[in-house]
Amino acid sequence: MGTFQAVALMAATITVGLVAGLFFAFACAVMPGLGRSDDRAFVEVMQRINVAILNGWFLFCFLGALVFTALAVALHFRADGRAALPWTIAGLVLYAVVLIVTAAVNVPLNNRLEAAGPPDRIADAAAVREHFEAVWVRWNLVRAVASTAAFGALAWALVLHGRAA
Repeated sequence: MGTFQAVALMAATITVGLVAGLFFAFACAVMPGLGRSDDRAFVEVMQRINVAILNGWFLFCFLGALVFTALAVALHFRADGRAALPWTIAGLVLYAVVLIVTAAVNVPLNNRLEAAGPPDRIADAAAVREHFEAVWVRWNLVRAVASTAAFGALAWALVLHGRAA
């Protein structure tokens, strides 16, 4: 059972770490860079990113992080996995925050941005941007912090699991 626990915990840590890295990259590079662009360019690039990100690799990591972390929690309920269990649960709870924020805030904002239509046909691109950018950036920062904290919790769970093994 120890091998399955370790594999699930490693997969959870890697996938959560990749998602945390993505949100971090958006927080410290992508959005500040786009923030310096004009309104139409901002809308167009964000619309294109929102389409491009829906790919197998992203979905594997984004949804796999939940599945692998939940599996790691379930496998660590055994007596030989109890040392890592609280940190694994913390990782799951923190990653759940990421999923909730994504579903409740960022995806609806992305959908509204897409519904605005092609940037060259938007009458007031500044208004579209204004209703999107600040809120999206703020909540992406929440996702970046929560996913990074989840990654840290899972990394510490790996350490504890290794000590117990």
